[in-house]
Amino acid sequence: MLERTELARLVDHTLLSPTATAADVEALAAEAADLGTYSICVSPSMLPLPFSPRVKVATVVGFPSGKHTPETKAFEAAEAVRNGADEVDMVIDIGALKSGDATHTEDEIRAVRDAVPAPGILKVIIESAALTDDEIVAACTGAEAAGADFVKTSTGFHPSGGASEHAVALMAQTVGGRLGVKASGGIRDWDAAQAMVAAGATRLGLSGTRAVLDGGTSEGY
Repeated sequence: MLERTELARLVDHTLLSPTATAADVEALAAEAADLGTYSICVSPSMLPLPFSPRVKVATVVGFPSGKHTPETKAFEAAEAVRNGADEVDMVIDIGALKSGDATHTEDEIRAVRDAVPAPGILKVIIESAALTDDEIVAACTGAEAAGADFVKTSTGFHPSGGASEHAVALMAQTVGGRLGVKASGGIRDWDAAQAMVAAGATRLGLSGTRAVLDGGTSEGY
């Protein structure tokens, strides 16, 4: 089991509410620095930040539906990088993958990868709760082939749900340590966070980070 500070260093402290304000984001960044999280994750419209955060900055692309063209996602990603994003979490077109078009999945990830050159980090949100095991494997395989750095379970907005230990373990097995695995969506307490890490998660997406780290229960993302 990880210690509190070790767990905090795996966290993308997240605020993706449509009603978030600039003041909310500044408070998020201050709290992230206080808690010792790896990064903050905010909507792309909040960038560039009008202050210097003491943690990495992540944002989202094609969020939350993924039903955007590859060109749109690539443009959004490139703009986010220009505006100071260190990391980009993109949502794939879930429907295309479920229809059997794994080539589209790989191609759209590659388009965004090209827009987020190293040292930028690209995470691929596959919405694992909406996929079969075979589809999870296909999404992870496509993400690796396209040059992504992480695969990520969920947006936290899909009605099918968020992260599960089963999905995280399957994703970790598929990428075999060559990519990171981010668990996000529905991780609301200490035990759940620890369980995701035990299953293979190397990064966590949390909004109620302080409550989780303090051993309580979060009502957030």
